[in-house]
Amino acid sequence: MPATTSSRNATDTSPPSHATRPTLQGERAMQLVGEQRIPADQRTTWEALNDPEVLRQCIPGCDALTEDGEHAYRVDMSVRIGPISAKFKGRLRLLDIQAPTSYSLEFEGQGGAAGFGKGTAAVRLEPEADATRLAYTVDASIGGKLAQVGARLIEAAARKLSDDFFGKFNALMQPGTGDAPADATAAADSSGNALPRWKRLFRKEGAPS
Repeated sequence: MPATTSSRNATDTSPPSHATRPTLQGERAMQLVGEQRIPADQRTTWEALNDPEVLRQCIPGCDALTEDGEHAYRVDMSVRIGPISAKFKGRLRLLDIQAPTSYSLEFEGQGGAAGFGKGTAAVRLEPEADATRLAYTVDASIGGKLAQVGARLIEAAARKLSDDFFGKFNALMQPGTGDAPADATAAADSSGNALPRWKRLFRKEGAPS
């Protein structure tokens, strides 16, 4: 999942911190820290964060996301940082899974002549009334031509990735809004609570809930 810097919006709870710096190997390292308020309970948010189709729809530029072993995925995505565009092929793996509270991510990708990206992320969920507080810390680095782009352009690209991801994710997590199935009972769970939009969309398309 792309955990990057983001501008404030209706679901932001604190402005994320970020920093970029060159490394001795010619890479550029970055640490990103932030929080989001997700409009769904903790269990539902956890399910969505572990659903490949949700991730595919929310990751900016994601062309394909396929399972590659237990808790691992192959990812194809298009990335643009400043004047450089690249097609990345990479692998994402979930580690230290503590459902429904936290997990870690390990990711790496190759973008051909444009360079590469790699890093780790820690994601933690905490219940907050009928919503969920999502906190993330990302340590990432890029190399090749991408590392030669100025720090401001890298940070701007990171902000856009985060805005796009959480914008789509929060929209899918909204309960009882738009795209409802014709059968009203399909829009609620066994307790009568409104299902988030992503579950209702997938039911409508015939996918498993």
